[in-house]
This record gives sequence, C-alpha cells and structure tokens, in this order.
Amino acid sequence: MNSRIKKIATGLFERFRQRKITETELSQAESKAKNLGSYVGEFKLLIAMCKDAITGKFKMNNWNLSIIIGTIIYVISPIDAIPDFIAVGGWIDDVAIVAYAIRKLSEEIERYKLERLNVEINN
Repeated sequence: MNSRIKKIATGLFERFRQRKITETELSQAESKAKNLGSYVGEFKLLIAMCKDAITGKFKMNNWNLSIIIGTIIYVISPIDAIPDFIAVGGWIDDVAIVAYAIRKLSEEIERYKLERLNVEINN
C-alpha cells in the first residue's frame, strides 16, 4: 500500500476513535457507495457493521469501530486527499481508504458475516 494512503488512514482512524456518527452521515455514505467501484459491497457491509455496533446487535472493540467510522467519514467528506469533484481521480483515494479498512478488519468482517448468518438461520 502507498505509504501516503497508510499515513492518512492511520491518522484518520486515530482522529475518529471517539467520534460518534449520525444517521444522516450513514445515509450519505449509503448514497455515495455507488462511487466506489468494486468496493460497493464491502463498503455497504462496513455501514451495516457500524449500524449494528451502534445499536448493540454486534459487539466489536472501539478501535475497529473507529476504523469503520473513519472510513465512512472520509468517503462522505468532500474535502480529502483528492477532492471528489475531480473527474475519475476524485474517488481513487476513497477506494484506497476503503480497501485499507477492509484489509485491517478482515477477521472482524468474517466474524460479523458468521454472526449475521447464524441470526438469519435461527430466525
């Protein structure tokens, strides 16, 4: 991974460690997901994980939740490393941040998928 993106991601996650996210921001994230190319599904999964963690349906540690919140805030923010209004390139940094979060949270994502599958089976 590009060291610049890694530095941005690490700083972002540290910054949002204690940040709460609003329902409006989650809705904005869902509407912007379509701009993330092949990461649309993974980003929507992060949004679902965030919602479930906030409502207590899924338990995760604060650091992992901060990674998700930081990623969501970065994607919805109009001001980032490459502004989103720049044609084509404007979403490259957002995709890189989402990809980084997916890699960092791979075990948590698998645990979430298994837990969600178990809930669906038992209902």
